[in-house]
Amino acid sequence: MSQRKPGAPTPPRIPLISVVVPCYNEEEVIAQTHRRISKVMASLEAAEHEIVFVDDGSRDRTWDILTSVARADARVRLVRLTRNFGQQPGIMAGLSEARGDAVVTIDADLQDPPELIPAMVERWAQGWPVVSGRRSERPGDSRFKAGTAYAFYRVLEFLADHPVAVDTGDFRLLDRAVVETLTRLPGDTGFIRGLVGWAGYDETSVEYAREPRSAGRSKYTLRKMVALSHRGLMTCSAAPARLPVAVGVGWLGATALASVLRRRPMPAAAWTFGCEAVLLGVLGEYLLVVHHEARGRPAYVVGARVSQRAVKPVAVLANPEGQVS
Repeated sequence: MSQRKPGAPTPPRIPLISVVVPCYNEEEVIAQTHRRISKVMASLEAAEHEIVFVDDGSRDRTWDILTSVARADARVRLVRLTRNFGQQPGIMAGLSEARGDAVVTIDADLQDPPELIPAMVERWAQGWPVVSGRRSERPGDSRFKAGTAYAFYRVLEFLADHPVAVDTGDFRLLDRAVVETLTRLPGDTGFIRGLVGWAGYDETSVEYAREPRSAGRSKYTLRKMVALSHRGLMTCSAAPARLPVAVGVGWLGATALASVLRRRPMPAAAWTFGCEAVLLGVLGEYLLVVHHEARGRPAYVVGARVSQRAVKPVAVLANPEGQVS
C-alpha cells in the first residue's frame, strides 16, 4: 500500500449532507418524498448524503412505509418518537441524530421543493453557515394562511429582540457548527427559526414559490399555527412584558386628560382594573414559559431507531491528471 509523502496535503474530504424530514401521518406522500429527495441528493456528485426521517408519533402506516424504505435504501435512517410531540421537537430530534457536515430540514409534504437543496448546498460551500428557503409566493396556501403568515412575520420582525428571517419556515440548511449550537441549548426549544436568528450566524436565503401539497392534507391546524405563533412571539421578544407599562401610562394619561377637560375627579377604578388585568395576563404568560423551562423535560423521547449501515464521509482522491476519482 502506497503511503502519502511527508508534507503532502491531506486529500479533501467529501462532505456529508444530512436531510432531516419530520413526518406525522404522511402515508399518502412519504414514499414520493423519499424518491424526490433521493433523486436530488444523488445529483450532488461532490457530496455523500443521508436522509433522517423522524416519525412524530404517526397513527397511520407512515412508520411501516418508512421501515420498508430503510430496508431498500442504506442511506435512510429512521427515528420514531414515542408520541406526537410536534413538528419543532421532531426537527430537533432529527438535528440531534444527523451526522452531516451540513443539515437540511424539510417538511414531508413536498410544499417546499427538495430540488432547491443543491442551491442551498452551493451557498453553504461559499461559506454561508445558514441558508434559508424564503417563500416569495405561496400558491399552495389558502389566502387566510398566506395572509396571517405575512402579518405574523412582520409583527415578529418588528418586535423581536434579535434578527428573525422574514417569510421563512423550517426549510433551511444549517452548518454543523449551527446544529451543535442548537442541540446544546437546554430547555424547551419550541421555535427553531427564532433560535437560528438568536444564534447570530451569518444567514442568506434562496427564494421559491411554495407548492400545493402533493397528497394528503395539512396536519397544521389553526390551533397549532396559533400555538407556534404564540411561542415565537413569547420567546423572541420582550415587548409583551413591556406592554403593560405602555398601556398603563397611556391609559393614565388619557384618563387624566379626560378628567381635566370634564372637570371631574379621575375614575380610578375604571382604569386600574384594566391595567391590572393586562399586567397579570402578560406576567402569567411569561411565568408559563419559565415553568416549561424550569421543568427541564426533554423536548422529545425516542422510541426506536432504524439504520441499515453507518454512512461515513469518503476521502476525495485525485489521480495524476488532477481528476477526482
